[in-house]
Amino acid sequence: MSRRNLAWARRRGGIEYGRRHYPGFFVLQTLLLAGAPLEAWLLDRPFIPALGWPMLAVCVLAQGLRWWCITTLREQWNTRVIIVPGLRLIDKGPYRYLRHPNYLAVVVEGVAVPLVHTAWLTALIFTVANLGLLRIRIGVEDDALHQAAAMTSAPPGSPQAPPVL
Repeated sequence: MSRRNLAWARRRGGIEYGRRHYPGFFVLQTLLLAGAPLEAWLLDRPFIPALGWPMLAVCVLAQGLRWWCITTLREQWNTRVIIVPGLRLIDKGPYRYLRHPNYLAVVVEGVAVPLVHTAWLTALIFTVANLGLLRIRIGVEDDALHQAAAMTSAPPGSPQAPPVL
């Protein structure tokens, strides 16, 4: 879905921001999904029902929030920071309440997924690393959105106007 939406955005002159930090998210997500079961297996972490079942419910809720973000943004949703000149900022759905709701889902998921099987070390390491990357990512995204807002309000032909591609 992200690749399809990336192609959609590029066909409309989409400009990518923050390309350098993107591979870090790919690596970190892979380490989360591999680290949680490995920690549970290698360190013989027990399944504690009083922790595991609520964390599984939290995972489901985080996925619900993620899909609410995706369905709200529709073809504008992407795993990259892409600004399509001329499009308005989305301010409905979860974006009516939070500036970056998908990142909240990622943070919650990063804690909850490992804790389903008591992989607290993976949850801790992922959360710290993820917060560092998200700090960069949110800064990049906010800068891109501010730049897009300035381009949208600039008169055609001015230096701040969106490029014609």
